[in-house]
Amino acid sequence: MKAAMVNKKSDPNYRIIAEYRRARYDYEIENDIECGVMLMGSEVKSLREKSGNIAESYAAVEQSELWLVNSYIAPFPQAKTWGHEEKRRRKLLVSKRELSRLWNATQREGLTLVPLVMYFNHKGRIKIKLGIAKGKKNHDKRANEAKRDWGRQKQRLLKQGI
Repeated sequence: MKAAMVNKKSDPNYRIIAEYRRARYDYEIENDIECGVMLMGSEVKSLREKSGNIAESYAAVEQSELWLVNSYIAPFPQAKTWGHEEKRRRKLLVSKRELSRLWNATQREGLTLVPLVMYFNHKGRIKIKLGIAKGKKNHDKRANEAKRDWGRQKQRLLKQGI
C-alpha cells in the first residue's frame, strides 16, 4: 500500500486539485471509494488551474445515479459563450455494484458520502475520493483532541528524557 502511495506522489500527472481536510475532523470515515466525474471542457480547464472547492459538497444517490452536489468549480474566463454553471450537480461514475453498496450505506445505515479529495490520476483524468462516513458528535471530537494532545505531550516528555 505504501509503495502505491509513493508511486502516486512521484508520478508527474498525479496532482491534487481540492481537498476537504476538515472531513476527518467532522466525520468518522469508515471506507472510501474512487469515482470518476462527468465534466464539461471548461470545467476541466478551470480545474487544471486548481480553481475548485469541495469543502461544502456531498454526494447523493438519486434515481439510481450518483451525484456530487454543491461543489464549486470557478468559471473559465476564456470560455465565455460555452461556459458552465459554477455550482451545478455533477454526475459521478461508479459501477452498479458500488452504487448499490453506496445506496445501502446512505439509505439503510444512515451514513453520509463525503468527498475527501479531488485529483488528477496518473492518466490525467479527474477523480474524486468519496468517504463513506458517520458524523461525529462534539464529545467524540473533544476526545480525539485530548488523545492527540496527550500523544504530543508524551512525545515531548520522552524527548526531554523525563
